[in-house]
Amino acid sequence: MLPDSIEATREALAAHNYFADRALATAVFLSLKLEQPLFLEGEAGVGKTEVAKVLAEMLPAKLIRLQCYEGLDVHNAVYEWNYARQMIEIRLREAAGEQDRDQMARDIFSQDFLIRRPLLQAVDHDDDAPPVLLIDEIDRADEEFEAYLLEILSDYQVTIPEIGTLRAKVKPIVVVTSNRTREVHDALKRRCLYHWIDYPSAERELEIVRRKLPAMAASLGQQVVTFVQALREQDLYKHPGVAETLDWAAALMALATVDITAGRVEDTLGTLLKYQDDVDKIKGDLASRLVEQALGAETGLPPA
Repeated sequence: MLPDSIEATREALAAHNYFADRALATAVFLSLKLEQPLFLEGEAGVGKTEVAKVLAEMLPAKLIRLQCYEGLDVHNAVYEWNYARQMIEIRLREAAGEQDRDQMARDIFSQDFLIRRPLLQAVDHDDDAPPVLLIDEIDRADEEFEAYLLEILSDYQVTIPEIGTLRAKVKPIVVVTSNRTREVHDALKRRCLYHWIDYPSAERELEIVRRKLPAMAASLGQQVVTFVQALREQDLYKHPGVAETLDWAAALMALATVDITAGRVEDTLGTLLKYQDDVDKIKGDLASRLVEQALGAETGLPPA
């Protein structure tokens, strides 16, 4: 059942451990209410993909995910024919003495021999409840594929030359994400409701850590969040997202950490930072200063 208000949407997301601010909850609510795709843009690791996963859990609905990449085409995203099975069928019919080639062609190019990829699964589904279609990291796909999506997102239909046009009986709930490695064309964005997801505030990130890792000591959770928030203020090639915060917190718990130290930070930087230049920049004096800042914030004292 769809939430009937913005606040109900926010509460439903929170019940599944996704803490959205009012602006994001409004975008999600309107997307569901107006049956329009939701386009989520932001840095990697801020929770864009998680929105679709949580929507599938809370509605509940089937999640269909299309992971985009360079070179993605119709055969991998929409459909392709099961050529091996078609060849077997042809040989079996020839062995049985079937002579009607036209009928054979019609039979083997039917839906029985169709391999349904994510976009076709989302459009041509049998359930009364709409599935959640996640088109993840559209900025990684080629512009040609992006153009193909326009028919899908405008009319929720797929045209297969051998069969015809298949239309969705019930529109899927569509979430499109982008890390903004390139600009996505305006024509695609115009078909969607747009929302930028930024890094969370310290309070919201701490709440996420507490809900996702309930066994973590409160003091350590505070230190982790304070350190990561300060880390995002540094001049780095790639700042850590919420996913990296949770990975680092889990790593510290696995190492039985009571309080973070400069040494422990340097040992575990690979869970937070994914580029060696960033790791080298943080190691040493800067790591020590950030640790002092985190410990000072946790104890309520100014850093040494």
